[in-house]
Amino acid sequence: MPIKQSICYPMVRPAEMPLQDLFRAGKEIGYAATELWKPGPDLDEVVALARGHGLQVAIMSGHDSLPDGLNQRSNHDRIESELIASIDLAAKHDIPGLICFAGNRQPHMSEMEAIEAVSDGLKRVAPYAERKGVNLNMELLNSKVDHPGYQCDHTAWGVAVCERVNSPRVKLLFDIYHMQIMEGDIIRTLRNNIRWIGHFHTAGNPGRQDMDDFQELNYTGICRAISATGYDLYVGHELKPKGDVIETLRKTFAICDVD
Repeated sequence: MPIKQSICYPMVRPAEMPLQDLFRAGKEIGYAATELWKPGPDLDEVVALARGHGLQVAIMSGHDSLPDGLNQRSNHDRIESELIASIDLAAKHDIPGLICFAGNRQPHMSEMEAIEAVSDGLKRVAPYAERKGVNLNMELLNSKVDHPGYQCDHTAWGVAVCERVNSPRVKLLFDIYHMQIMEGDIIRTLRNNIRWIGHFHTAGNPGRQDMDDFQELNYTGICRAISATGYDLYVGHELKPKGDVIETLRKTFAICDVD
């Protein structure tokens, strides 16, 4: 099935470009959605602007603080409250997913203890997410280059959390750029774990930039593999364009526009 592509506008858009111009161009190219990071007081306005240009909002952050996350039990009350509020916003605006973060590794805490802590934190919110029809997508990030110390830095670690929670609404945000840095073997890994994936992010590696011949990932092949699994959610482009933004988005769309 065709890939539903999304633009991560906080990463892609230059400061001088009006958001409406980006959304208009994205729709003309063929994009299905946009996405954001932390929702602010302008969320209603952003959603309305996107919808006015024929774009859905695919995902947004669900709670504060990437490094200070769910692996600390002392954070569970705070994060539960933040996620419930974000689930309500997502349900109101028909946003299918929220981004969650495991947090950075803690001294004297084993990997299994951290997996159990994150699982227990998500179990507190999963029933509400199920009732509201919103996915909680824990993001896989690299700890080698961009996020030193981040704990959910391998697919197997994230899958272990999902298996323990065992909710249809607790999934992973599989960031292809980050997982290429940490483990590679992208196509086999996503095929084997697609049931646990609720969103994808892309970017060229190294550099987190365009999908050109100066980076190592074959995104046409990767997107064909995603399509073949029957995955029907979004693939979001979270890259930093080297040159003209609209031209980069046009080329990116064409590379990933596969059946």
